[in-house]
Amino acid sequence: MSEVLVIAVHPDDETLGCGGSLLKHKKNGDSLNWLIITEMRRELGFSEERISKRNEEISKVKDFYGFNRVIQIGIPTTQVDTFSMGDLVQRLYEHILEIKPEVLYVPYLFDAHSDHKVVYESLTPFFKGFRYPFIKKVLMMETVSETEYAFPVENRMFTPNYYIDISNFIEDKIKAMRIFESEIIEAPFPRSEGVIKALAQYRGSFIACDYAEAFMLIKEVC
Repeated sequence: MSEVLVIAVHPDDETLGCGGSLLKHKKNGDSLNWLIITEMRRELGFSEERISKRNEEISKVKDFYGFNRVIQIGIPTTQVDTFSMGDLVQRLYEHILEIKPEVLYVPYLFDAHSDHKVVYESLTPFFKGFRYPFIKKVLMMETVSETEYAFPVENRMFTPNYYIDISNFIEDKIKAMRIFESEIIEAPFPRSEGVIKALAQYRGSFIACDYAEAFMLIKEVC
């Protein structure tokens, strides 16, 4: 059994980026852990009703995947870049050291959302094998509505080199996404059932399967 940790800058990143892979890990007997960086706050314009709804969604998603741990760092959404890098690293450090994940899913470095970029940078110290030898694999996720909007120059485009066949899990990935009722909207909106399935089908064509999730492999220790 492996400890798997997904870093979700915002709730739903885990489902968009690696939901099928998480379900596959679960079927294989791995332990799933979900670390959520940001949260909604009233001072940012979110109503009590909206905040309550989001907390309810998180609880339902926890049960759906069967996460062993759900950790909420509690940084206000869109405000991650107001925290020092040292503060962010320290907040992550205690939880990563407690979980000791063997597999780590992280946001893509050049995602459009500034929160994603800052969180990725705060995770890079944990990629050092001499300090965190328990982390055997690190994968950058493709998060629809963020990753495809990376600035279109060669060294910033998401170029996958690692694929996971999720053909048996695509329908459950969609079911998980439906829990986030306010985030899933009809196509052509990126976070729609049709677009999510189309991307998975497209990625599946790279490895001759029906549906896949694509990643950029940062490191793997075999």
